[in-house]
Amino acid sequence: MILSSRAAIITLLFLPFDVNAWVQHPSMKKASTSLNAKNPNAKVEFAKYEGLGNDFILVDDRDKDEPSLTPEQSANLCDRNFGIGGDGVIFALKKPSDDYDFSMRIYNSDGSEPEMCGNGIRCFAQFLKDLGEDTKTYRVNTLAGPIIPEMNDDGTITVDMGPPELDGPKVPTTLEPNFEGNSVVEQNLECNGKTWKVSAVSMGNPHAVIFVDDLDELDFEKDGPALECHEAFPARINVEFVQILGPDHLKMKVWERGAGPTLACGTGTCALVVAAIRAGKIPRAGKEGTRVTLPGGDLFIEWRESDNKVYMKGPATFAFEGSARLQ
Repeated sequence: MILSSRAAIITLLFLPFDVNAWVQHPSMKKASTSLNAKNPNAKVEFAKYEGLGNDFILVDDRDKDEPSLTPEQSANLCDRNFGIGGDGVIFALKKPSDDYDFSMRIYNSDGSEPEMCGNGIRCFAQFLKDLGEDTKTYRVNTLAGPIIPEMNDDGTITVDMGPPELDGPKVPTTLEPNFEGNSVVEQNLECNGKTWKVSAVSMGNPHAVIFVDDLDELDFEKDGPALECHEAFPARINVEFVQILGPDHLKMKVWERGAGPTLACGTGTCALVVAAIRAGKIPRAGKEGTRVTLPGGDLFIEWRESDNKVYMKGPATFAFEGSARLQ
């Protein structure tokens, strides 16, 4: 590795990828992304973005209907020792119909495919803007349905995440519903010899929200993966541990399905605010939103009563761009 300054060229060489990355803003032309299983030596161009430390490799596939990388190739790229490093690879794809502007697909760092990613959709929107798709809003097709990010004048991005899914079996979870709307609110779950009070919420992907007195007292590395793979969650689940700091301020740590511990989770932040309001732990905030402090920084979440939608506001930041060739 050669590194002298942020403005200088960075050259990285490692297996199984050769990567040449330079730190500059991506006023990029349309990237050539022909890496696929039939042509393992092809080159893929990428840009790296992060949302509060939740970092992603972005690939410009706007001329394609499907991702140009396989899940295995994406997992290799996400390896922090032998690849570029990232929590996932995000693909900007062709719109499926005139109802949308683009499609977004994601492969996690383990090669699994989530329905959506809150921090990822903000990075996706900033990537599109940097590619020259400069508009106020984007209507994005995802596996979780339509998602609409809006570019704010202060450089942040507000995302209309849609309404939460609260019906327990649709989250999905096999925990017995115990609250209105066939939902699961602080239901008991036995795991690792402990009894957890779990609230189940889907924001297009499933979340188990658990309120704790002190995040620092968690056996996070043990309990996180055990809860993620518990039989009560047939599609596995993202796990958010939440500490109440005040009526408008929450703090969380997340164990993400398919990625493990990350510095931030946008959909999880939305889910935990909904869960906290429904459990009577905090009031519903106004347009300023509830502040949620994650390991990587703060997001602001509004669960709007007028339309039942959740709105997430936060940053997305370009890190670097480059190219990688599978060997």
